[in-house]
Amino acid sequence: MARDKNELYVTVPSFFRCPISMDVMKSPVSLCTGVTYDRSSIQTWLDGGHNTCPATMQILPSTDFVPNLTLRRLIFHWAQSSQSNPPVLSKQQLLDSVKKIEKTAENRLDSLSQIVNFAEFSDENRDFLGSMDGFIPTMVGILKNVDEIEVLESIVIVLDLIVSEDRVREQLHRLVFKCEGDCLSRFVLVLERGNLRSRTASARVLELIAVETESQRAIAEKQGLLFELHRLTSSATDSPAAEAGLSCLISVSTSRPVKKQLVRFGIVRTAGKILSGSDTVGAVIEKALKLLEMVSTCAEGRAAIGEDDSCVSAIVKRLMKVSRSATEHGVAVLWSVCYLSQDRAAQETAMKNNGLTKVLLAMQSDCAASARQMCGDLVKVFRVHSKSCLASYETKTTHIIRIDSVVPKLCYLLFCFFILTIDKQIDSSHSHL
Repeated sequence: MARDKNELYVTVPSFFRCPISMDVMKSPVSLCTGVTYDRSSIQTWLDGGHNTCPATMQILPSTDFVPNLTLRRLIFHWAQSSQSNPPVLSKQQLLDSVKKIEKTAENRLDSLSQIVNFAEFSDENRDFLGSMDGFIPTMVGILKNVDEIEVLESIVIVLDLIVSEDRVREQLHRLVFKCEGDCLSRFVLVLERGNLRSRTASARVLELIAVETESQRAIAEKQGLLFELHRLTSSATDSPAAEAGLSCLISVSTSRPVKKQLVRFGIVRTAGKILSGSDTVGAVIEKALKLLEMVSTCAEGRAAIGEDDSCVSAIVKRLMKVSRSATEHGVAVLWSVCYLSQDRAAQETAMKNNGLTKVLLAMQSDCAASARQMCGDLVKVFRVHSKSCLASYETKTTHIIRIDSVVPKLCYLLFCFFILTIDKQIDSSHSHL
């Protein structure tokens, strides 16, 4: 039969086809053999009792499979271009798409991908989605009732794009915590199995809806959720993911049991690594210090920080180098460990890293009055236990009266700035090495 001259001849790339069904894959997943299949086809094969890879006939040591997200995106963009569809839906097309996914699960993933593209396109589009009647309930309804990871990822990303508005946030909070169904388990699933973008989006959404004690407790007590948030923070290699994980942990770490649990997960070691990173951005450092401050309010947290020399060293080195807030958080952590708990090992570690000088400088800065008071307490502790050159100088030189009783403050500050300058030069030389 002759084809109409306007009909398109579309050639499907062979690796877009499922080796079992030979159809274009909608949800490609890869076995441990490296071969990719459409999820529904390989699941049917495995459910039939087979323990081999259909393409290679190798016996499978594991029947687990993982989403092939790269291939899924390639297939989606190929489908868009081959059908000559615009990359972004019009508002009417969006309305039709939302109605369609409410009624049927067919092509749901493609529709959600188009909604994500629509939301990413402009602030106007995000405002339109947030104000659309029934859109948030539709997204939450799907979230509660599906387990397909790609669908969950798309929904979480859409929610992250539009949840910054107060009205949307309040509605989402009510639907997640006040209505029937278990949304939090789906966030756990995304944090466990999703890609970095969807995991980051999950943390941001959870932070924004943890607005009061009840929701904070629900998130912290959800099985696996706190652990996955910590895992996101500890394994993330980019700043947005680390910042999102830290921010969410800060928002839910309001009780002693939660802080103790984070200590057991290794949050002190994680925060120490973040603070020690040479390319860590200021916002992430500030949040890491804030979380350490919160953890240091419990005995278990103070003990863990005191036992971690690298963490204490990193805290001291970050004082006066990031922001006023970061310095205040750092001072609070040192005060809890070195003054409140009188941890001798932490005191010695702080002194080895010019802790006395840093604290004196912080005390003379524009930090809050409470932080200055903590600095004063730390100075007393550090001077008693100091083995630095300053303590040695005061001890061995009998013809000079004590600095804090005679020498003008300005001279002493100049001395402190001299020590800090040397410290910066040492840091710079280490970085070059």
